[in-house]
Amino acid sequence: MSIRSRIAAFAASIALPLAFAPGLAGAQGAPAGPAPLKVGDAAPDFTVTTVTAAGITSKPFRLSEHKGETVILAFFPKARTRGCTVQMESYRDRYAELFKSGEKVTLVGVSVDPDSALTSWAKDAKFPFQFAADVDRKVGVAYAASTGDGFHKRLLYVINPQGKISYVAAPFNQMSADAYTDLGSAITMAGHGH
Repeated sequence: MSIRSRIAAFAASIALPLAFAPGLAGAQGAPAGPAPLKVGDAAPDFTVTTVTAAGITSKPFRLSEHKGETVILAFFPKARTRGCTVQMESYRDRYAELFKSGEKVTLVGVSVDPDSALTSWAKDAKFPFQFAADVDRKVGVAYAASTGDGFHKRLLYVINPQGKISYVAAPFNQMSADAYTDLGSAITMAGHGH
């Protein structure tokens, strides 16, 4: 038997058991997170430090204190990176149109960045909305946005005034004009009780 034949036989002997144990193939040791939330699910309550361009807000953001409003949680990987900058600048530039200038609509960008990094970014880019410094990733875990590498996925939830998930973009495609159109429609529908 040639060396090539032996290597091929050895590879086949390893691959066969993995084919019958799909849970092992590609497991990589990453813990399984909670299943993504679906439209109609109650939005898990949380409390987190938030910041604006002016600094840390006077009191932490608690979701349950925003009943009666439409809340958008926009999870993203990291401040000042290319894709995240495109996304947040698009939110800024469409703030009046998409988010009704904050009238009964609250946008919260959520990442694992520390509050100082988010404040600096918000100030430099003149973002009119708040960011959540989810450094312990508790919000990301509750909303199935936390990844095994310590960041958040680009995931977006619209929570209606009754506290239910009314729209999910998993992932949110920050480079697509349609993603913003769909988001605007979802916010309008959530505000009308859908």
